[in-house]
Amino acid sequence: MAFGPSLVQAQEFASAWWTLHAQATYIPQGYGRFPAPYTGPNSLVSEHQNKASKTATLFLGMHLWKGGELYADPEASGGEGVSAASGMAGFPNGEITRVGTREVKEYWARLFIRQTFNFGGESEEVADDLNQIAGTRSPHRLTVTLGKISILDIFDNNPYAGDPRSEFMNWALMANGAWDYPADTRGYTSGVAVDYRWGIWSVRAGSFLMPEIANGPVMDEHIRKAHGEVIEFENRYVLSGHDGTVRFLSYLNHADMGSYRNALDLQPSAPDVTTTRQPGRVKYGFGLNMNQSITTNMGAFMRLGWNDGHTETFAFTEIDRTANVGLSVKGTRWHRPDDNFGIAGLVNGLSKDHRDYLAAGGLGFIIGDGQLNYKTEDIIESYYRINIYKACAVTGDFQRVWNPGYNGDRGPVDIYAVRFHVQI
Repeated sequence: MAFGPSLVQAQEFASAWWTLHAQATYIPQGYGRFPAPYTGPNSLVSEHQNKASKTATLFLGMHLWKGGELYADPEASGGEGVSAASGMAGFPNGEITRVGTREVKEYWARLFIRQTFNFGGESEEVADDLNQIAGTRSPHRLTVTLGKISILDIFDNNPYAGDPRSEFMNWALMANGAWDYPADTRGYTSGVAVDYRWGIWSVRAGSFLMPEIANGPVMDEHIRKAHGEVIEFENRYVLSGHDGTVRFLSYLNHADMGSYRNALDLQPSAPDVTTTRQPGRVKYGFGLNMNQSITTNMGAFMRLGWNDGHTETFAFTEIDRTANVGLSVKGTRWHRPDDNFGIAGLVNGLSKDHRDYLAAGGLGFIIGDGQLNYKTEDIIESYYRINIYKACAVTGDFQRVWNPGYNGDRGPVDIYAVRFHVQI
């Protein structure tokens, strides 16, 4: 669902002055009983689970002035994640990030202004799409975005793994799991981003609000002490006649975060990282994101991620190291060109401070078994999306998880889902 750089610079470029789209997604997901000799407060529940999430969004946009556009996305969501959305760092339903309560609630997902400056070159045609007005644009341009967005709208994009409404559903496949990206409980934040594109290169950077507390719904407006910065470099290339892209991302968060090592020093048994929170603590990390077209109907992708792992996970999920690779295939060979099959494998890991904290009985906001036999959290996901009609698709999804919550004493667990998605 990501939006790219601004697509309309001026009246002479634009062929439309507004856009309107909508989506609705319903995902029932569940698993059966799996081996678990003990269970902690934030463990993946070992008994049978069957939960569902539902979201609906309007995507509204219009021209304001030369090169300027306004977008507003009202959204509603409700439901539950399996195991109360806890117990796995690579959680299996990316849509559950939008869900705050079991009852359906309405809110503004996005409200932002986008300003684009075109610098010449042969114009490119752009189709009307989500948060995207039909028209043309220059290949050499600067785009400024200001307001409330999902930071994944701009950064860490990947054409094969980035939208849990139509592609892979796992959190660590829809984004770089080691990037503790600024967001509230529903996955949105406010800030400013700039995106400069020329030739085969792009560089984009931004500064955004951080939540007041870990995974909290309220953003911290004390921006001198709480803010998250990100910069990403992108190179587009052609290999043996097929397009590819490589992106390198670096981030730096400042927030009222706790320290895993300080928590252990204060209380070696059952430490509590929240008691060590200190304004202005720093967390940093890096990410590599690649995609490569193999044929006209097949593409591959890879992500690598690392963060320092000293301070508590604050906004996304409890992953300090991650690596994944996957394949996306259109159904052209079996005469279903609008269908899509995807398969990917991923490995998530923790820093030493983080694993020691959990092993001593500490809890994060999404994982914590009360003890820990540390192993990497390994996941395989595969899906098949059947296009029923242009606006409607049904997807079957399977995920096998070894060592959920990084605990070699628990699992494996097999998770099944069906995704119903309508987009107009």
